[in-house]
Amino acid sequence: MTVPAAETPLEMAVRVAADVATRADSADQQAKLPAEDVQALREAGYLKLSVPREYGGMGLPLKDCVAAQLELAQGSASTAMVAGMHLHLFGNVSENRPWPEPIFERMCRDAVAGGLFNTLASEPALGSPSRGAFFATTAARDGDAWVVNGHKTWTTGGRHLTQMVVRLSVGEESGAVLIPGDAAGISWEETWSDSLSLRATDSHDVFFKDVRVPADHLLEQGKRDQNTPNAWFPMIMAAVYLGSALAARTAVIRYALERVPTALGKPIATLPKIQRQIGEIDLMLQAARALLFEVAAEWTGDERSRGLFPRIAAAKHLVTETANQVTDKALQIAGGASLTRDLPLERFFRDTRAGLMQPPSGDTALEIIGQGAIQRLQKG
Repeated sequence: MTVPAAETPLEMAVRVAADVATRADSADQQAKLPAEDVQALREAGYLKLSVPREYGGMGLPLKDCVAAQLELAQGSASTAMVAGMHLHLFGNVSENRPWPEPIFERMCRDAVAGGLFNTLASEPALGSPSRGAFFATTAARDGDAWVVNGHKTWTTGGRHLTQMVVRLSVGEESGAVLIPGDAAGISWEETWSDSLSLRATDSHDVFFKDVRVPADHLLEQGKRDQNTPNAWFPMIMAAVYLGSALAARTAVIRYALERVPTALGKPIATLPKIQRQIGEIDLMLQAARALLFEVAAEWTGDERSRGLFPRIAAAKHLVTETANQVTDKALQIAGGASLTRDLPLERFFRDTRAGLMQPPSGDTALEIIGQGAIQRLQKG
């Protein structure tokens, strides 16, 4: 894929989105992340968007990365999810620098060269670690190496990952170890292929059997600093679902312009009812997009961001709820044709459902929002 000269990050995202869109339907049907998509991200430089400038990356702020994700997801939500896991890792760590700088620099240089990263936390018994628990995956010291054993689920990116930040137990403490994707002792089980949403993310299970990594691959050990919230994960993920909903809006408008029933003799887009329905979903999308970018622009990643998490939870919750409502309404506008693979609407509908499961979600998100509102009033 040829990279145009003097291309802005947003222009790059639009171009890559157009490329991955050509494979999105077949990737979903085959339930497989196309190697061509990963290569497109590498060649375009997309994987260095959130990597610090001092280590060769673009060092973009959260708002710009959200904008890029919003475009990429309109081409393929699955590919945007894979890229998003990578972007949020480097974006958050770049702000907080919780790991030894030498190994973080090596990670950044690898990402700039095209390395694909993800953080592995979820486990079969644990589920999502967002509610707090102890990892069954372990790292034990053996001379000048760490030996890792365990099982991780929902490993987005699968075998395409070149490096994995594995959250685990180190003795009686939690920790994180960097493991190369090609390390001996790693095996995969393809558990994601028949999932409801994001089938082309290769979010399979990975197993570690006596995997040895150098001692300096221990990224952290002990209690993590929770004082500054992580805005990168919920905001980057929200952009994926909003992008899929925007793609649904575009697809249903095109359908309405092309669909000419014999009895009507003109496109259904000329009908006031259809116009009102499209207007309703477009209004919802405008409101969700406005809040997402407003909150993303407020995020600085430093002391000024403390206390912003209720706003982050609000943006993520509104965006994912809106995405689900919009894709549902898009199906209703298109009617029976939307239930078939003749239109991509059923894929958009399925993909946005995953946003309801990612934290903060549901009652938890609403509690965070409510607590924030109460605290603001108490503080005057």
